[in-house]
Amino acid sequence: MSKKLFEDFEGVTSKAWKQKIQVDLKGADYNDTLIWTTNEDINVKPFYHQDDLLIDKPLPVASNSWNICQTIFVADTKLSNKKAVNTIARGAESIAFVIPDKEVSITELTKNIDISVIPLHFNLQFLDADFVTALHKLSSKNITINTDIVGNLAKSGNWFSGFEADFSVLKTIVTTQPSALSVNTGLYQNAGANIVQQLAYAMAHANEYLNAFGSKIVAPITFNVTVGTNYFFEIAKLRALRVLWATIAKEYGANTDCLIFVTPTKRNKTIYDYNINMLRTTTECMSAILGGANTICNLAYDAIYHKDNEFGERIARNQLLILKHESYFDAVENASDGSYYIENLTTQLSEKALTLFKSIEDNGGFLHLLNSGTIQKKIKESAQKEIEQFNNKSLILLGTNKHPNPDDKMKNNLELYPFLKMNARKTIIEPILEKRIAEAAEQNRINQE
Repeated sequence: MSKKLFEDFEGVTSKAWKQKIQVDLKGADYNDTLIWTTNEDINVKPFYHQDDLLIDKPLPVASNSWNICQTIFVADTKLSNKKAVNTIARGAESIAFVIPDKEVSITELTKNIDISVIPLHFNLQFLDADFVTALHKLSSKNITINTDIVGNLAKSGNWFSGFEADFSVLKTIVTTQPSALSVNTGLYQNAGANIVQQLAYAMAHANEYLNAFGSKIVAPITFNVTVGTNYFFEIAKLRALRVLWATIAKEYGANTDCLIFVTPTKRNKTIYDYNINMLRTTTECMSAILGGANTICNLAYDAIYHKDNEFGERIARNQLLILKHESYFDAVENASDGSYYIENLTTQLSEKALTLFKSIEDNGGFLHLLNSGTIQKKIKESAQKEIEQFNNKSLILLGTNKHPNPDDKMKNNLELYPFLKMNARKTIIEPILEKRIAEAAEQNRINQE
């Protein structure tokens, strides 16, 4: 057929749609009735039109190219290797090893793993240039190393050794092993930052590395991101992250591409009615896929209160396998491209985050505001707002503050302490602390069991 579909129908403007809606409201105010405002100060409209498509350039990433990943903490090298090989046989397409110290044998850890096929991610809990060099000798392309000295400062309150010493070692790493730089943005969401803050802090955090190394950042930087259940906003968040990084990195002559490693947030997870965590992580992984994540590592439904176990990890992995191989989330490239709503959200989040980023830079930069406690204060304010919304039930966690099961008992089912621990220790700055929304309510409920 030469005729275009619907060409015989006249187009309808967004103004005409709004007028029709206003008539149907029968006198009720359009703005008060149908528009709601998010914690990011974004007004969400009841419908979106082509007039709202502020940008129409597709993102340069295929959202069906994501890898299913499994995270393994390396407490025992032989056991961790055995677990990795078994996990790959059961459907994992990549492995993220958490390395606690430099005594770990790389050869033993990667035995019987075909690195030419299976990408490996190494999250180092220490800073050592020689260890990074040894890791890179494994493969020239399928190795990603997460080195983030600013992230360590923000989370722990301390440098590994000191400001100058840490940046000196990182300079050696970036110069000789360029694909070893990362930014932990998940910390900000897990602590309670809203989406605009997460994006702005991610960029300001990364900008500390751009200021230090600039055009020496020749490989894609890795952003470790967590996603929540605000479905469309989380899709837009990942898309906005790519837009912002490309915009800022270009000014330094650095690589404008980035790798996005996604894990579901812990912030909204609960210990009561814990099976609902599977529903939460499923939609969060869907957001990650549609947002263009490169690698997704699901969170087990019982991760916050149970030690690592085969059943929880298998269920988490199977959720991703179902999304990829049975729900065909790997079959459509960039399904969110052209969505008036998502494109509009992407633009608004990008613009608001860029404004906040500029404000951070005008006031001395990310490290300066971390040292002064400003970043911590802003995250606490956002987190408290969420807690208040949870308490007044405008923010719902099903099974916890709505429709709780009174017969559900958890006191004797806790293998891990699921609440924020406050250990007295000396730090040079106030650390950013991760805390779940439901913690206070759950502690009260446990005390009443």
